[in-house]
Amino acid sequence: MASKLDLYKVFCKVGKMNSFSKAAESLYMTQPAVSQAIMQLERDLDTRLFKRTPKGVTLTHEGELLFEYANSAINLIDVGEEKILEFKNLTTGELKIGVGDTISQHFLLPYLEDFHHKYPKIKFNIVNGTTLELCSALKSGEVDIILCNFPLDDSTLEQIPCMDTHDIFVCGEKFKYILSKPLSYEELVKLPLIFLETKSNSRRYVENYLKSKGITIAPEMELGSYNLLLEFAKINLGIACVTREFSQSYLNDGLLYEVNLEEEIPNRSIGICFLKSVPLSPASTRFVKIIQNKSIGKRPLLSL
Repeated sequence: MASKLDLYKVFCKVGKMNSFSKAAESLYMTQPAVSQAIMQLERDLDTRLFKRTPKGVTLTHEGELLFEYANSAINLIDVGEEKILEFKNLTTGELKIGVGDTISQHFLLPYLEDFHHKYPKIKFNIVNGTTLELCSALKSGEVDIILCNFPLDDSTLEQIPCMDTHDIFVCGEKFKYILSKPLSYEELVKLPLIFLETKSNSRRYVENYLKSKGITIAPEMELGSYNLLLEFAKINLGIACVTREFSQSYLNDGLLYEVNLEEEIPNRSIGICFLKSVPLSPASTRFVKIIQNKSIGKRPLLSL
């Protein structure tokens, strides 16, 4: 049995062509099937919609009134279907990403460039914040995915590690004397330390690890910017706790020196998070796959 929407599609086609036979040909239907559809619609509405003429059919007054609304509705449905197709094919839409400044600068940018090259019609909406702030933005629907420091203790989030990172300590020329031998954690905390502020996930990870070893830190300085950690260490204001992978240019250029420790801090990772309960948009799915494909060899792929 034809749905009401199918009946209206037949009605609009006949109304445009003023012919049952031409409408049938256009709809790939038989003429009796078209006639039956119009008769059913007229019965449902208890109204005559067409007048039969020697040259075909014309709309009645009631038919003209119905056609005006029905044709507009059908057109809007067609436009909606086209928009959905565009959305699925990534010819329109928006990618909402939550990310911190450091990960954005040192990890995200090449992937944004790659995605934009492949899908130039997709707009970016980038939200910055700490890991905790980004998790809140994700749960409130402000962003589709976030890139942040792991580990995260949250069972509602799908977490895909993308790159291993290593927490290290660096110093400038003034403190090169400490490089002569590996330092114990007890020796390290006696030095003027520079850390990120306490709300940073990176700071909490290192601090909690040292606590597990019975070591309590009392930083000389706490900063809100990763780049300032590097700059403050470079001008000899203290020993900064940084991420090795994000500090390579300073280390390679001899602006900073990595402090040797008797025991390295266990590596962690940065990666992508999204809500388990909410399906990813086509744009988000494609973006995640771009990052995963470029991370082959570093981390196992996760099926989406």
